[in-house]
Amino acid sequence: MIAADKIEQLIDRFQFLEAKMAEGSTGADIAALGKEYAELRPVVETVTAYKDLVSQIAQAEEMLTDPEMKELAEAELPELKAQLAASEHDVQLALLPKDAADGRPALIEIRPGTGGDEASLFAGDLLRMYQRYAEGQGWKFEILEESQTELGGIKEVVARIAGDGVFAKMKFESGVHRVQRVPETESGGRIHTSAATVAVLPEAADVDIDINPADIRIDTMRASGSGGQHVNTTDSAVRILHEPTGIIVVSSEKSQHRNREIAMQVLKTRLFDLERQKAADERSADRKAQVGSGDRSERIRTYNFPQGRMTDHRINLTLYSLGQVMQGDLDEVISALQADAQATLLAEMGG
Repeated sequence: MIAADKIEQLIDRFQFLEAKMAEGSTGADIAALGKEYAELRPVVETVTAYKDLVSQIAQAEEMLTDPEMKELAEAELPELKAQLAASEHDVQLALLPKDAADGRPALIEIRPGTGGDEASLFAGDLLRMYQRYAEGQGWKFEILEESQTELGGIKEVVARIAGDGVFAKMKFESGVHRVQRVPETESGGRIHTSAATVAVLPEAADVDIDINPADIRIDTMRASGSGGQHVNTTDSAVRILHEPTGIIVVSSEKSQHRNREIAMQVLKTRLFDLERQKAADERSADRKAQVGSGDRSERIRTYNFPQGRMTDHRINLTLYSLGQVMQGDLDEVISALQADAQATLLAEMGG
């Protein structure tokens, strides 16, 4: 059953926001009100549809006592009650607690794992996969820092993805991605297994993290281009060490000023993620980590090229459409991961 008091509180809050916005608030106030209103609107629409259905069922049950209307009511009630079960489920999903970071841009970090040159090449394939997925979603994809191998693979890459609901979808990509294929570097045609790690972090806002200037050390150095070549003649690269945590961030774009901005934003985001992980660990100390927990040591997915197969191990999902997946067609797997995460939350809440 859906808690009626919670529904009424939601509707009251929505009507309050509507009235406040109609008064003509300005500046930051109207922006905050508008954001909350936009988030509540689909929830209230779902709840209102559920209430209308409950009302229709009550009216049909009253009609059962009227000889002239009984036959019509008996014909309508089974369909209305069938709709009610689906509507209740929709409301339960709408009322699930939201991750406050779901609407934020995200930083994605990709690094090769075991497998040498092949792991670096696979890391590059993952980067292109996410770029194409972002383009398909209408998101902005910006590479902040990239270090390549001489073969064109990736030593390390940090990119920023901005758009509608980025972190809500991308957070499921954190973990170890394993590939099984014949490497371009292998002349014998043997299948190798290698891996790359992906970390997806919600971007920190200035209000989230306050960094004490005394806690950081900023160094400038000469930046190098792809494969260690094309060395700049100016000390433009910026390296920031956050001494309390030991986190090191490097940015080596052409502009030193821009590098400071990028490096500080990446540092804030990593510190914000550290706080989120700490809070998540405390919440899940008494149960197993669930999908979307961001455990970067967990092997989450295998890409088997000889068989054209992608398997997500967290939800036992196998798709025989690896070519499309590598072209950025991730909708099916991400939707399945979101549905599984919702089902887990519903189970935990007794829904």
